[in-house]
Amino acid sequence: MNWRSEDIWIELIRGSRKTSNLCWAFILFLGSLGFLVVGTSSYLGKNLISVFPSQQILFFPQGIVMSFYGIAGLFISSYLWCVILWNVGGGYERFDKKGGIVSIFRWGFPGKNRRIFLRFFIEDIQSIRIQVKEGLFPRRVFYMEIRGKGAIPLTGTYENFVSLREIEQKAVELAYFLRVPIEIF
Repeated sequence: MNWRSEDIWIELIRGSRKTSNLCWAFILFLGSLGFLVVGTSSYLGKNLISVFPSQQILFFPQGIVMSFYGIAGLFISSYLWCVILWNVGGGYERFDKKGGIVSIFRWGFPGKNRRIFLRFFIEDIQSIRIQVKEGLFPRRVFYMEIRGKGAIPLTGTYENFVSLREIEQKAVELAYFLRVPIEIF
């Protein structure tokens, strides 16, 4: 949900709570649990899963490898679930022309710097910069160039898959709202 008026533009950033992340975390958890159960059943010599009889899979080397994959998968899926729970990367961007202030907020990983909050004056914005890299792994990002602070990315990770026209349109609208030029790289 985004909100715009004459003087204020608020852009909500989705972060890691996406449907694709939830699906991958769930699939990875179930798959790694399956590997671990098959490895354990080959060690015990009992059928914990009726689909794979334990006599067909020897503990050494197949059972050990499957147990290792299961444990590694559980660690990776727990990491994904934590990132989703903490909503890493989520936040908002607030552009206030009346107050002359831009506020950017993002959630990070737990710890001392969990809350990432940047605040600066609109008059310090030099330009909106668009960077486009096509190919096997396309990258379409737009930045806000700040005097003395460098470039701050405004595109979320999920927006790498949107069309170039949508990124350009969003950058043009923001540049028009802030009354700053656009640079394309």
